[in-house]
Amino acid sequence: MLALAGHELRWRLLGELARSDRQVHELTDLIGQPQSLVSYHLGRLRAGGLVAARRSSADRREAYYRIDLVRCGELLADAAAALHPGLRPAPPAGEPGVSPTARVLFLCTGNSARSQIAEALLRHHGGEAVEAFSAGSHPKRLHPSAVLVMREQFGIDIAGQRVKSLDEFTGRRFDHVISLCDRLREVCPDFPGAPELIHWSIPDPAAEGEYPAFERTAAELDIRIRFLIHHLASED
Repeated sequence: MLALAGHELRWRLLGELARSDRQVHELTDLIGQPQSLVSYHLGRLRAGGLVAARRSSADRREAYYRIDLVRCGELLADAAAALHPGLRPAPPAGEPGVSPTARVLFLCTGNSARSQIAEALLRHHGGEAVEAFSAGSHPKRLHPSAVLVMREQFGIDIAGQRVKSLDEFTGRRFDHVISLCDRLREVCPDFPGAPELIHWSIPDPAAEGEYPAFERTAAELDIRIRFLIHHLASED
């Protein structure tokens, strides 16, 4: 872990991916280094299990890179403990507090599964200290498997959540706008107030159709939401 993350360019790549999933050309622009060099170091991070890639659902020729924050945390803790057991981090005491001004909008195409799950999880973990919203560019009905997986995995009932159109939120201010769909990211409108734009490249579980796809989607979103709350708390 120290050898991988200790390299300056790889550390910068990890820092950018900790904020948002990125394509290679985006990382090249952000880091200011040739694409061949960025690709090489991404390969090292992938081989070390710190970074993974997923083909874009909008353009299969492109890939989104994402960081495995859970794996990074585990390896950092192991490295500290290997130096001295007294350096092993103590487990966090619950969720961190989030500023009441944190307004987060999750976007996907249909607002039928991914963004609805994310909205419910952020509201559940963030409590009254965060305002969570979701919408879709082409709204569909709430998927029954999304309702079922939230009830079974988290004990959260989203059956009463309303499907919303992206048009409903035009002109409204948010602190963070998080796209969950590769296709929507390419047509995402501008929002007033320059919110932080974040992208999580998550496949549509409805496209696969099987219930395990919804379980994987909900589990991945739960991990990302928990780390997002720490990000929001750091802005206080």
